[in-house]
Amino acid sequence: MRDPAAERLPDPVTVGSERRGGGEDGPSRFEATDATFRSAVLESELPVLVDFWAPWCAPCRLVAPVVEELGREMADRLRVATLDIDENVAVATEHQIFSIPTLVLFKGGREVERVIGFKRKADLVIRLSRHL
Repeated sequence: MRDPAAERLPDPVTVGSERRGGGEDGPSRFEATDATFRSAVLESELPVLVDFWAPWCAPCRLVAPVVEELGREMADRLRVATLDIDENVAVATEHQIFSIPTLVLFKGGREVERVIGFKRKADLVIRLSRHL
């Protein structure tokens, strides 16, 4: 059965080409995997905001542009990573990602903030800023 609401959502392939692995990652944004998570996220000198998502997740497509904008605006204070939970089950399981979208801020190798579901950009800025 077709979902008319889902048809109005941005295409997950074209929203945030870096997020979907289709573009060049900038210095502050990248795609994390099970293999790279420890070195790229937990051992990062800057805090890392990880966007746990999946291609089939409609709310994830709504969060993507907000996260990308935060990554651009806060590039001097944090890095942004995306992690596809379907392709990187080990990290998603280890960090108990039960609902998506989930945003987790890691600082000094530890989780310092977790946001589940869609939130307004202003709310995210407030929650992230206290750790930056």
